[in-house]
Amino acid sequence: MKASTFVYPWDVNGDPAAAERIAGLGVRQVTLASAYHSTRALTPRHPRHRIVTAGHAAVLYPPGARWEGRTLRPYAAGEWAPGDAYGEAAEALAAAGLEVHTWVVLAHNSRMGAEHPSTSVVNAYGDRYPWAPCIAQPATREYLVDLAAEAAVRPGARGTELESLGWYGLSHLHAHDKTAGIGLGDAGQYLMSLCFCATCRDGYAGAAGLDPDALAASVRDALEPLWRGATVDEGWPAIEKLLGAELATGTREWRDGIARSLQEAAVTAVRAAAPEGFQVLLHADPVTYHCGANPGVDPAHILGVADGVVVPCAGGPGLLPAFAEETGAAGGAVLAANFGVVSGMGGSPGSLAEDAGRVAESGATEMRLYHAGLASDADLVAVREALTAVG
Repeated sequence: MKASTFVYPWDVNGDPAAAERIAGLGVRQVTLASAYHSTRALTPRHPRHRIVTAGHAAVLYPPGARWEGRTLRPYAAGEWAPGDAYGEAAEALAAAGLEVHTWVVLAHNSRMGAEHPSTSVVNAYGDRYPWAPCIAQPATREYLVDLAAEAAVRPGARGTELESLGWYGLSHLHAHDKTAGIGLGDAGQYLMSLCFCATCRDGYAGAAGLDPDALAASVRDALEPLWRGATVDEGWPAIEKLLGAELATGTREWRDGIARSLQEAAVTAVRAAAPEGFQVLLHADPVTYHCGANPGVDPAHILGVADGVVVPCAGGPGLLPAFAEETGAAGGAVLAANFGVVSGMGGSPGSLAEDAGRVAESGATEMRLYHAGLASDADLVAVREALTAVG
């Protein structure tokens, strides 16, 4: 089973041993960040630094001329990834015999939300989520589609993985996150992620025939028991019970349609910019109303659009079967199971060989390993042993 590991440019640049060390794990591919959100990352083996602080969402290469004069445009990276940091790292990794694919984070940008507040998701209480651009807004959609094409198709890249190409919502580690005091569950997360910006309000009214003011009030009413400590079941029926089936269905129809059309447009733009044979994958969850880095998609639809999906499997292979049922009809689409291999972040590199067998039985064709740059030496030894055992 083909395996790829995620890598940041700053894991490689300035460390002459990094590329060969990554190749020595037994992976055939690296998924190298070319556009990434703000983060603070450990670099435990780098000869020059131990902590990299990426202060804002940025492209990790010089942005192109297409952005001149535009209000929404990608930000260049600071000292954490100067110049063409992506290109420098990609060249070193390719020289070590690794196939390089880009890793592009899209609808997740706190700096955009801070500098252009009107672009952000607004919840039913009027609170803005500056980390979450509203993907229904025309200018934001245009920005995301162009960013996908530019950041995905970097020189020498053989493919791309598009992360957060869909709705972002409440669930996000934003700075020092302190939102876990109330157990919102699946239903509460959905209700708190519904957007009520001007574009979405018009969408609810026009596309779904809903009164946006009445809908917002209903969402607040539905959430009230959760604030008082009530618990609800998981899944869509729980959302329908809280909000009412008609209102819940109306919101989902609007949001699902917006996400699907954005995914189609972004993949089309990437293909138009890419050479023949360029692979396009999406990080995805098979439940369409889910938000976040792995946004919800309809498996049959997305596998008719992209070449495959990368699916989170830290909790087991449970999300894979919904995609596996569609891979045959999609002509052998890629179904990559994503595992955490950083023990300190909850990963289990010691069980990777066993986990690989389980996901293969559930239809996975490839593995993704998060993340070679963040892992300890002991974690990397466990990964190397596991990939040797898997073959």
